[in-house]
Amino acid sequence: MANQTTVTGFLLLNFSDSQELQLLYFAIFLAAYLAALVGNLLVIMVVALDHHLHTPMYFFLMNLSILDLGTISVTVPKSMANSLWNTRSIPYAGCVAQVFFFFFFATANFAFLTIMAYDRYTAICKPLYYETIMSRKVCVQLTISVWVTSILYSALHTGNTFRLPFCHSNVVNKFFCDVPQLLQLSCSDSYLSEAGILVFSACLFFTCFVFIVVSYVQIFGVVLRIPSKQGRHKAFSTCTPHLIVVSLFILSGICAYLIPTSSTPSALDFIVAVLYAIWPPTVNPIIYSIRNKEIKGALGKILVWK
Repeated sequence: MANQTTVTGFLLLNFSDSQELQLLYFAIFLAAYLAALVGNLLVIMVVALDHHLHTPMYFFLMNLSILDLGTISVTVPKSMANSLWNTRSIPYAGCVAQVFFFFFFATANFAFLTIMAYDRYTAICKPLYYETIMSRKVCVQLTISVWVTSILYSALHTGNTFRLPFCHSNVVNKFFCDVPQLLQLSCSDSYLSEAGILVFSACLFFTCFVFIVVSYVQIFGVVLRIPSKQGRHKAFSTCTPHLIVVSLFILSGICAYLIPTSSTPSALDFIVAVLYAIWPPTVNPIIYSIRNKEIKGALGKILVWK
């Protein structure tokens, strides 16, 4: 039997042994974090302050921005602090918190992306029933359901992961604590139960993905039958940002969790982790706002008023 010891902390991925390169990583992460912070806070502020944007689509978008802020805040500040102070350590409780909140924000994020697909389907395919189906009460109920379910789901994953004994090492080959890397450190066959939960989770995520695809197949079928070019363009413009964000989330998730984790860190592992944990929260506000006249108009009015 492997020698089991009590783990009181973990060592995260060390970007480089050079202090200069560590500071470079700190600067890059800081720039990405500030961009995500400013972009998502602007979206939240605009949607909250402009009553013209108090619609289901923008209500869910505001929730998405809150979740993006949470996702990047769970991982990046600790990594920046480690780079700045030239350390790798994270306490056991800090690792537990990272796993819990990262799973929570990522799960809720994808759930809201699925709901937003249904919102677009209802708006385009069933416009006469839109206000009834996506009423304020329904939106609030969906939001509460997503937040509560995501908390329970994350607690299940976190509790099942950290009940395992860690004896192989305390070195996590990632710049933040994540389940696949922690399972590699386990010396118990009980990790198979968490692996089973991950497989079940993948099936749930795949179901949501199929739901999104089916929704957009029907949306495109309706849009292509719109006689005017301007009408088709307007309909597509409301769906394109959401499709890009969904594609970015799914592709980065596939790279992060379906590619086998290696026992030794590589440049590819680092790039995949950055793409999954940092890239989406940073670019999502840009994707949703760059061609959105309503958000840009509301932001302009707020800035002038200020």
